[in-house]
Parts: sequence; C-alpha cells; structure tokens
Amino acid sequence: MVYLYQKGVFKNMGIYVNPKNTAFEFSRNSSIYVDKSMLISKLNAAYRTENRFVCVSRPRRFGKSMAANMLSAYYSCGCNSAGLFSGLEIEKNKFFQEHLNKHFVIRFDVQQFLESESDLDTFITEIQKEIAEELLEEFPDCKGFTVQTKLKFILGKIFKQTKKGFIFIIDEWDCVFRLAKNREQVQKEYLDFLRGLFKGQEYVDLAYMTGILPIKKYGEHSAINVFDEFSMIDPKNMGEYFGFTEEEVRKLCMQYHVDYFEIRKWYDGYLVGNINIYNPKSVVDVLMWKKLKSYWTGTETYEALKIYIDLNFDGLKEAVIEMLGNGRYKINPRKFQNDMTTFTGKDDVLTLLVHLGYLTFNEVTEEVSIPNQEIVQEFLNAVDNPNWGGIMQSVRCSINILKSTWSMDGKSVADGIAAIHNANASILKYNDENSLKCTILLAYYSASIYYLPPNLEFPSGKGFADVVYLPKRDIAKPALLIELKWNKSAKGAISQIRDKQYADWIKEYTGDILLVGINYDDEKGHECMIEKFVKR
Repeated sequence: MVYLYQKGVFKNMGIYVNPKNTAFEFSRNSSIYVDKSMLISKLNAAYRTENRFVCVSRPRRFGKSMAANMLSAYYSCGCNSAGLFSGLEIEKNKFFQEHLNKHFVIRFDVQQFLESESDLDTFITEIQKEIAEELLEEFPDCKGFTVQTKLKFILGKIFKQTKKGFIFIIDEWDCVFRLAKNREQVQKEYLDFLRGLFKGQEYVDLAYMTGILPIKKYGEHSAINVFDEFSMIDPKNMGEYFGFTEEEVRKLCMQYHVDYFEIRKWYDGYLVGNINIYNPKSVVDVLMWKKLKSYWTGTETYEALKIYIDLNFDGLKEAVIEMLGNGRYKINPRKFQNDMTTFTGKDDVLTLLVHLGYLTFNEVTEEVSIPNQEIVQEFLNAVDNPNWGGIMQSVRCSINILKSTWSMDGKSVADGIAAIHNANASILKYNDENSLKCTILLAYYSASIYYLPPNLEFPSGKGFADVVYLPKRDIAKPALLIELKWNKSAKGAISQIRDKQYADWIKEYTGDILLVGINYDDEKGHECMIEKFVKR
C-alpha cells in the first residue's frame, strides 16, 4: 500500500481502500469530456441520512463507471483531486470543499472478481479477503480481527474503535446475475453478503452501487430493500447524470462541426423520466470518427437481443413488429423480477430490454418503443431469420407502399399490404384487427424517415382515427390519416373519416392530408381507397 502526504497527514492509498484518482484523471484528460459533476451534490445531500443507499442502473456504456470513478476521486482520502475538479460545475457548490478527499472509501468493481464462470464459487471470499488485507494496513491499531474475519465484522470493529465510517462505491454490482443466470443459490448468497454488509450498519456513511439491472427481487420483495433505486424505468431525479442530454449534444456538435439533426436521428430517443438522453458511447465515437453507424451495438453481438425477442410468449413478436413500425407498446414493468431468466410474460421481456438499452420507456404512458436508428438496425439484424417470416422482405417493400400512398394508388397499396400480411401470417393472428394494425405499421416502416412516430387512435373530431402519420418539421409530405376496417369496406372507412371529421384536428398543423381507408375481407382480401382531404 502506498502512502500519500496530504495536509500534514499521511494517509494510505490502496487499490480498494482509499483508492487513487487515476481512472477519473483519464476521463478528464480525454478530448471529449462532459461535466456530470453535479451528481456529487445529490450524493452529498444523502450523506449520513436515511437516503444514503443509492443504486443506479443503466445500460452498458452509459457512463456508470465514469461516474463511480468521479465519486471515488472526490471522496477518497487516498488522493488529492482538487486539480481534477477545477473548472467543473460542482466546484461552485458551497458543500464542495466539505467532502473533498475527506472520507474513507471502499471502492471495487465486482466484475474484476468474476473473470469467468469458475469464479462464481469464490468471488465473495476474494472480495472480502482483498479488502480485509488493506483494512489491516490502514488500521493497524484496531484489534479483534484478522484477514479471515467477515468484512462486515471488521468494519463494525473499526467503527466501534475509531468512530470512522466508510463510503462504499461498487461498480457492476449486478454482473453476478448476468454470469450466473441459472444459479439461484449463488445469487442468493451474493445478496445475503450485500444485505449483511449494508443493512442496519452504522459504519455506512454512504453506499453507491451501479449496474445494468435494478436490485434483484424474490417474489414481491427486494432482498436488499434499503436502497433507493434510479433505473431506466424509474430514474427519479438522476436522469441527466447518465448519458448526454440534448443540450450537451448540441454543444458538442457545434464544437466538432457535425450535423446535430443527423446525430439526433441516429442516436436520440431514450426518454429517461422527462429528459431526452443520448448514448454517450455512440455520440463520442461519431464525433471522433465523423461516420454515422451503430457504435454502441457494435460492442455486442445482436444474438443477445435475438435470444429475448425469440422467446415464445404470446404477443411478444406482434409487439416487436409494432415497434419496428415506429409504434409504441404498453407494458406493465412492475412484475419484472430484475433478472435475466424469470419471465412470466412478454411484459417482463420488454422490461428487460429497457434496462439493456434496446427499448425506451415512457413513464407517463407506460409504453415502450425502439429509441433510434442505431437500435432499429440491431432489431433488423435480430429478425433477419426464418423464425420471423417475411419481416425483412416487408421492410424492403415498405418504401414502395409509401410512394404508392403519396401517388394515391390504392390498388398498389392494397397489394403491398396483402403481401406483408400473408408473409407474416405465422406470427400474426391473421383474422384479428390488431394484426391488421401491426401489418400497417410494418408496411409503413419507411415512414420514419419523413414522419413523426405514428399516433394510434389519434383523437380527432367525433372519434378516433386508427393511425395518423404527421410529417416532420420542414418535410413537404402529406399527413396520412388511416382508418382500418375488418370485413366491411375501404369506402366505408373513408366515409367514417369524413362523417366523424377525423381530419379536423390536424388540418391546422400540416399542408396536404391524405385519407386512407383500408379493409380486409375474409373473402375478397385487402382493399385500399385513398382520397385527398379538401379543407373547407
């Protein structure tokens, strides 16, 4: 263990106990660095309060480790980090100096102890042993424990004899649940270790954990219920500190002379609370290399996504098709058990995909959707196989259907929709109104280039239109107001649009409006009628 001289006192600087600030120094020295230091003010407010247990879960490459490194550099008395925080926003905070390098910190990354599945039987012992050895060096005058003593008892004795508490910073806390997916006993032993380490312990001044998954639940209860959780489903007031905000990306695009609107199309779309967040990995890479492509998803094979969307849960594939059509799908995330194996239905799978970063979640509507073009590419890779029928062929046909709609060629639109409906009959419940809606969204997949996400059952006039596409700003394309019918007629669908004045709600916000009536008849098949709405 190295000794650091600071303000007249020698303090130990270890790997896990009172670590140095090198990792945060690397971040500060990077050519692209976005200031997230005000996260510190949130944790300073939680210090030695009932809210001192904090667990943040975000997808990989969303800045979790950088934040942990920053907090360690700020709190650890094993380093002097004043220079690293010079010029950052937190430096202006009145409590900044009160905690700067003033605390005993225990910082470890669980993943470092789990290089392979064979480590699952020993990693808890190894964590305790490594930290215990450093504590013995840090507190040589404390009595009553050895390196074999359980960590919680060592910390308890140190606190009793010195009255000094600890700040815990644990990164990748949940990697056990990703590596030991089917080993429930290992998972329970690990949760027992964490519960014993934290619950009811006076030596805990602050505990901060990060991971991809929220804290594992057994049944309706969390095994570590002392933590406040800040997740992709429920970010509370932590949304802006993980990922880049819209304002931050705009500034970076101006600085690096990159088209912000292209960046937004490819990488925006994560709604965290009420804040739009970009994946920092993707934004940094595109600014560095000036090429739009899938950077974040390139760090992991699409097979990881394919495993989950191929699960045989009723309605799961229909939900994926709907979202591929730029639609949104309502879920109940509250039954999810916060692991990667306990699924009782499609909602659990879709909730997991939110935590993994493949979907985004709207807290207000409780709907999930595919966030951006980068992730769309990943979904398309995952469905490009025989299990998904004619999805890829349907996507390729989509642009022709859209062009036929603009040219008001109802026959070509009907033929295209029929081909898509038939190609995906093995996935969709063919004689079902919802399947026709899914078919329409897939048929208009390419509309995402020109239109905002479709409004489903858009409130218009005296009722609800089934699907409405409104063009993006500065895009000179007609709005599409689509009414669907089953065993009736396309002409009747157009009449309903007119009789119930569905177009009245949108005529003030766009140029031309096309009324599209689509019907599926068990005997006659698909038909489509398209008319131009004439404003009064």
